[in-house]
Amino acid sequence: MAVKINRGNALVALNLTALIDVVLLLLIYFMVASRLNEEERTMDIPLPSAANAMPMTAEPNEMVVNIDEGGRFVVNDQEVKPADLDALIQRSVIDNPLRPAVIIRADRRVPLQTPISVMDVCIKRGAAYSLSIADEEQ
Repeated sequence: MAVKINRGNALVALNLTALIDVVLLLLIYFMVASRLNEEERTMDIPLPSAANAMPMTAEPNEMVVNIDEGGRFVVNDQEVKPADLDALIQRSVIDNPLRPAVIIRADRRVPLQTPISVMDVCIKRGAAYSLSIADEEQ
């Protein structure tokens, strides 16, 4: 005698209406998007060009000014006098015309006026800067 297995009616009554609606909406969306993309390409717009422009191959150098507990300025592992710091920042601005960055790292025990004087020089020379107060003991 054969055994009759009842598989149910769940797959027989699968409603595909919602799935068809989603597929049609996606089709319409991509048709409209591709049409707008074609219109942008067909517009005749003369773009500006530069004869001497070169792509940037490296990021601009960042100048790091360290200020220790005694208020001394150290740039590239060399102690710098406050009068020479102005010339260094000015040279950095000239060497990196794309808004050079100066990172000011100050010891937390240094008087606040010291890093502010470096920020003032950066503003005067047109250099972008960021300040971080660090603990030298760490």
